[in-house]
Amino acid sequence: MRLISRQGYTDQFARYRLVALSAGFAAALIVPDAMGQRGKPPEPARYETPPKAIADLIDAPLTPAVSTSPDRAWMVLLEQPAYPPIDELSQPELRLAGLRINPRTNGRSREWAYKGLTFKRISDGDSVPSTPASRGIERAVTGLPDDPRITGVRWSPDSNRIAFAMTRENGLELWIAEVDSGKAKKLTDATLNATLGIPYDWVSDSKTLLVRLVPEGRGAAPPEPLVPAGPIVQENIGRTAPARTYQDLLKNTHDEALFDHYMTSRVAAVRITGEIKPNGSPGIIADVSPSPDGKNVFVRTVVRPYSYIVPVFRFAHRAEIWDFAGNLVRRVADNPVADEVPVDFSAVPTGPRSFSWRADAPNTLCWVEAQDGGDPKRPAEVRDKLVALSAPFKGEPTVLASTELRYGGVRWGSENLALVSESWWQNRKTRTWVVDPSAPEKSPVLLFDRSFEDRYADPGSPVMTESKYGTSVLMTADGDRSIFLSGQGASPDGDRPFLDRMKLESRETKRLFHSQSPHYESVAAVLDPDAGIVLTRRESITEPPNYFVRNLSDGRDRALTDFPHPTPQLVGVYKEMIQYERADGVKLTGTLYLPPGKKPEDGPFPLLMWAYPQEFKSADAAGQVTDSPYRFVRTSPMSPLLWLMHGYAILDDPSLPIVGEGEAEPNDTYVEQLVAGARAAVDEVVRRGVADRDRIAIGGHSYGAFMTANLLAHCDLFRAGIARSGAYNRTLTPFSFQAEQRTFWQAPETYINMSPFSHAEKIKHPILLIHGEADNNSGTFPMQSERFYAALKGHGATTRLVMLPHESHGYRARESLLHAAWETTRWLDIYVKNAPTREKSADDAPRAGTQ
Repeated sequence: MRLISRQGYTDQFARYRLVALSAGFAAALIVPDAMGQRGKPPEPARYETPPKAIADLIDAPLTPAVSTSPDRAWMVLLEQPAYPPIDELSQPELRLAGLRINPRTNGRSREWAYKGLTFKRISDGDSVPSTPASRGIERAVTGLPDDPRITGVRWSPDSNRIAFAMTRENGLELWIAEVDSGKAKKLTDATLNATLGIPYDWVSDSKTLLVRLVPEGRGAAPPEPLVPAGPIVQENIGRTAPARTYQDLLKNTHDEALFDHYMTSRVAAVRITGEIKPNGSPGIIADVSPSPDGKNVFVRTVVRPYSYIVPVFRFAHRAEIWDFAGNLVRRVADNPVADEVPVDFSAVPTGPRSFSWRADAPNTLCWVEAQDGGDPKRPAEVRDKLVALSAPFKGEPTVLASTELRYGGVRWGSENLALVSESWWQNRKTRTWVVDPSAPEKSPVLLFDRSFEDRYADPGSPVMTESKYGTSVLMTADGDRSIFLSGQGASPDGDRPFLDRMKLESRETKRLFHSQSPHYESVAAVLDPDAGIVLTRRESITEPPNYFVRNLSDGRDRALTDFPHPTPQLVGVYKEMIQYERADGVKLTGTLYLPPGKKPEDGPFPLLMWAYPQEFKSADAAGQVTDSPYRFVRTSPMSPLLWLMHGYAILDDPSLPIVGEGEAEPNDTYVEQLVAGARAAVDEVVRRGVADRDRIAIGGHSYGAFMTANLLAHCDLFRAGIARSGAYNRTLTPFSFQAEQRTFWQAPETYINMSPFSHAEKIKHPILLIHGEADNNSGTFPMQSERFYAALKGHGATTRLVMLPHESHGYRARESLLHAAWETTRWLDIYVKNAPTREKSADDAPRAGTQ
């Protein structure tokens, strides 16, 4: 049984020793020698704190999150807590079938919980500005317990209340809060089962919720046997079953028993008065969804046999339609374990998939079926079919649409209108079709056909509204002849969000709104399409995001929220979106920040470049601008912008595209292109006078950590590196990784050449490795950093490995965040800011044999 407890945390700490460090820093977590230093037992480790200016940014208050009601008349402000202490992450945790759960609560572990709720009026349907009486209506939700932990907020279809889960010491409770009164109440003492996601959904009457509950009388969890019954055996007889490097998989029969115990739930209908009516038999219910008219229920249940090589979302499952009393109406599918799906990115399981109710119809279930066996390498004129089956669910389903590419989703509008999307990873193509669901024999009309890499050509996403059932449907005008599109508005000058109205027949568009400098403003909701009233989210470099009600016809607006600047110490930060070129002509961009009060002419500064490479099939798409010069200067505990407060310039997210046009694979020239992009960035910041070549560091998280290690191995551009939670040996992820579709056996040279582990002997500049010891991200096992550290140490590199107890791929505990910042600050100060001037090689050229 893999139960991570507080005792495990203490044991982990015992592995570390305390060592004195230079530059005024007291201690750090490092792996000791077997007997401790000079034979002495290891001293206890401790968490450290970075300089106060950096710690203050980490501890800055978080701006409330916002959720808008279906009728767009109200929003609820979700008050966010500070980052939790390490003892919260030290609670018991079970890791089963790709899930991490808290056995005490029967919910997911590590979930972000809100600590308060406030209803705020958006609109009375009036013009802008509203009357003073309606402008300030705000109701803090009352009746909550002390120190509430709120998750899973969902609006009722009629927008009169919200439902949410309340985490208590021994379980999750179902609560609701009324908009009119602002009062909250617990609906039932029954415990929710949230191990497989949010365990409730509103029925269209807005007075009932379909809920997954822990079965009554479940009893204690099965104990781990002291003596094994026999060996653990897996067998494969001729099947081709590739799998990515998933984490937290089932490992034995005891894991299977625990999985059954904690995942089993009972469906029930819960009225807002608290009345509970059970629905159907207990099972491992992954999905439960009421039909729009509330007369039927779609249920997807996980069934045996389980798998030890894929997570729960690939397990065998049964799809059924029930009536509201829990009686079986029709079984739609019995799908086996999906462990034979090819690793190609356009591959899908065979059999029915992507189940959903048709949003504009009362009682029609839709799903998709692959026509090519789910294998993108298999030739096929039709890849997928979208089918529908309406109540009373007799006979064969009707084919609504067939796609030449892989099905990408449907947006329902009305009886005569739906938009069906398809895409194909191999050539980055995406298409959207106008379909008439009432006449599927009619040929669909092509609406959009483009590359999804091409941000400049993105027409935007359809604006949605609520149907009479409270479901999400297309917002239309002119009798379904026009739709509304909202997008980021990418351009060579940066992102400028927009709102368009498009005529479907002619594809003629009219721009209703376009963000204007010096603000970055996007449409959050269309409140009244006829009157041109919209809700926008507006920010600037110095103004935090806030919400406004705007009248597009006369330009008037009114502020709806007034969130304060969370980090006023960053108000004087210099921000510039810079553009430059790689040696081969590919255009690149990055965002340059300078410390508060500093200008470019005050340089050069020590500089930290923080990046994340991306693969492209088009050099033109790779060169597109991906930011806005008017976005608010925001930071987070894992952001490189923390070090602005310590005198560093930051080049954030510089373009490092890896391009493979036509038949070429991007990663076959990964190292050459990576170095070329990094060189162009370094040359540009040096040319601008904001940095010198002797004081530049490179850093990144996840695939950015992989990049960092590769750059230190293959060029002399950087004095030091910060690599967080990375994967460094691609032979440990042999069935594809990131955007690489080929397996190790199809492209062994690419896997080996891209792996910095293969080139550990070439890394001569200091590299700091930080990793969460409970990393659950596919491919970035903690072992990746441990083995890379051992390889570096074995070749005499200057390196340091910091394993953060209980942390996953992203770090959560305040102690961990502060300590990671302390480690990074120390490393940068010693090896970059205060490093002696080095003896330059010829143009800092890449090392021999790497290009």
